[in-house]
Amino acid sequence: MWKPPERIKFFPSLARLPSRQEAQASRLFSPIQLGPISLRHRTWVPAMVPWRSNEEGEVTEDVIQWYARFAQGQPGAIVIEATGIRNVPSGPLLRIGDDRYIDGLKRLTRVVHEASGGHTRLLIQLIDFLRIRRRPDPQVFFERHLVLSEALLERAGLGGMPAEQARQALFEQGPQRWQDLLDARDWQSLQYGAREQVNDLHLPHIRQLPEELPDLFAQAALRARAAGFDGVELHYAHAYTMASFLSATNERSDGYGGSREGRVRLPLEVYRTVREAVGKNYAVGCRFLTEECIDGGTTLDDSRWYALQFARAGIDFLSTSRGGKFDDAKQPGIGQAAYPYTGRSGYECMPQYLSDAQGPFGRNRQATASIRHTLQQEGLHTPVVSTGGVHNFEMAEAMLAAGDCDVVGTARQSLADPDWALKTWLGQGDQVRLCEYTNYCEGLDQKHKQVTCQLWDREALDEPGIRLSLDGKRRLIAPPWQASELSDKPAPTTQP
Repeated sequence: MWKPPERIKFFPSLARLPSRQEAQASRLFSPIQLGPISLRHRTWVPAMVPWRSNEEGEVTEDVIQWYARFAQGQPGAIVIEATGIRNVPSGPLLRIGDDRYIDGLKRLTRVVHEASGGHTRLLIQLIDFLRIRRRPDPQVFFERHLVLSEALLERAGLGGMPAEQARQALFEQGPQRWQDLLDARDWQSLQYGAREQVNDLHLPHIRQLPEELPDLFAQAALRARAAGFDGVELHYAHAYTMASFLSATNERSDGYGGSREGRVRLPLEVYRTVREAVGKNYAVGCRFLTEECIDGGTTLDDSRWYALQFARAGIDFLSTSRGGKFDDAKQPGIGQAAYPYTGRSGYECMPQYLSDAQGPFGRNRQATASIRHTLQQEGLHTPVVSTGGVHNFEMAEAMLAAGDCDVVGTARQSLADPDWALKTWLGQGDQVRLCEYTNYCEGLDQKHKQVTCQLWDREALDEPGIRLSLDGKRRLIAPPWQASELSDKPAPTTQP
């Protein structure tokens, strides 16, 4: 992963710990309404992909235990990982692109709701993504994948040569000549692996995305509602299809790109189709980027404008992230796929303890605050969820007090300690296990390995009934925690 050249070391801190009385009177532990649903308090576990499904994208026992463990900490809301809306193979990533997934998802919602004692709202993040291939061996690329255009053959002086011989001759030109001979797209495919983009209007299935995606998202949302989720989060962030439509790099000439109005057109059409399908009494929000953090990418000014369009359309909440793009990703090894969190934009999404003077904590706070302020100025009160390096009560409370956001998301901190909010609410914040921001978890995610935290994944490996990683070396969920005073733990009917 890219790292700032300064490499200044930062260390997380519990900061000032509130008493039980202070915590329970705080903004963080006050209720909030998100459209038709209410959260008991404003702690939020954002979507994280743990790679615990199977090749069919089904809910497995490992998936259920993973989310049940977060629910035991009773956060205000948990967003289930990015879940594919198409019924196509996508590795051990959850899918919701067919009715056959509903029963497994029903079991997931039932277990998670029970594990939280009824405290936690459960949403699911709906995602679409375009095809990406692994970086090819150069010889295989020239033998099988390169399209031999007349222009290419003329540039190489191979016009009229039989295809097989031309491919071999091109390969033998060697790397120094390949960059001169290949067009920019083929060169990128050779260096990084072929990747479909929303600008590829020459491909019929890319050209038809505006016709197909609204209904795909709507059908997925209907399945989510049938499965017992409290709402859905439309994934409009990072390197994926909908974020690519919002990106300033979207140059489509069919009315769905170019200008801001064109770029936001499909995301709004998707939202409206989903809303029409599920009705006004079902929560629908979206996650989008405050900034793409790439050259020529979406800026904060763009995102403020997008937020206004989403809010005016009636969306129930906005959750912000930043960066995480393919555009500046590190070159993968041969046989590996590009990973959108390895460049500078990826660092902005998941900064670590080695940082620049700004540091890794609250790195998205100022941009999110600007978006929320813009909404408030226009008389729009759509709740805004902010994430990014938040790891203690004092920081979360300060963000809410300043009006920077309405709900505080903690991804890596929740992974390090699923009980951090409950411990704080009970006045036992000194027992919180702090994330160290080494990005150990991100390294596992990059390799599509089951994601765990180094602070607990080697602890009590002989604990009865625990499930271990595929290599048998790591536990898959955090060890259990029991409050010092069990009577202080809220009963299912209690509202903090």
